Amino acid sequence: MTDYFNAFEMSPVPDGPDAVAPGPFLGIYAMPMFVKIPTRDLRASTDFWVRGLGFIDLFSVPGQIVHLRRWAFQDVLLVPADDDAEPAAASASTVQVFVSCVLGQLESVADACRVLSPDSVTGPYDTAWRTRDISVITPEGAHVTFTAATPFIPDSDVGRDFASVGIFAPEDSERGAQ
Repeated sequence: MTDYFNAFEMSPVPDGPDAVAPGPFLGIYAMPMFVKIPTRDLRASTDFWVRGLGFIDLFSVPGQIVHLRRWAFQDVLLVPADDDAEPAAASASTVQVFVSCVLGQLESVADACRVLSPDSVTGPYDTAWRTRDISVITPEGAHVTFTAATPFIPDSDVGRDFASVGIFAPEDSERGAQ
C-alpha cells in the first residue's frame, strides 16, 4: 500500500465517537458522483427521503426531477420512472446506496423512517469493517444503508485485521503510508 496515503482531511465525514454531523450542504458544485433513482411517485419519495432519511430538497423541477442532498457529495436525483418500462426495469430495487452519518444519527433516522413506513428499517447492526449500519428500503424500492464509523481501536481484532493488510491508525505514523 505504499502508493496510498492518509487523506482524511478532504472528507466531509466527521470521525470519532463524539463526532457531530455537519448540517446540509447548500453549495452548488459539479457533483463528482450522484445517484439517480426512478420513482412512480415523486411526491411520496421526496417526502420519505426528506422526513425519514434527513435529506433536503435542494431544488426541484416539478414533475421532472428532485435534487436531494444531505452533506457535501451526498446527492440523490429522484426522477419519474418510465411509464412504458416493465415494472422490474422501472424499479429501483437493485439500487443500493451507502450514506455516511455519525453514530448519534442512526437511531433518529431509523425512528423517522419507521414512523413513515414501519417495516422499512433493518438494524442497527455492526459490520466487520468497524461500522454500525441501518438499512432502509425506500418507497421506490431503493436500498439505502446509513453507515457510521465506530471507534477504531488499534489493539483489537479489527485493528489487527486492518494492520495485516497494511491499514494502520492515522496517528500510527511509524508504519509509513496510511
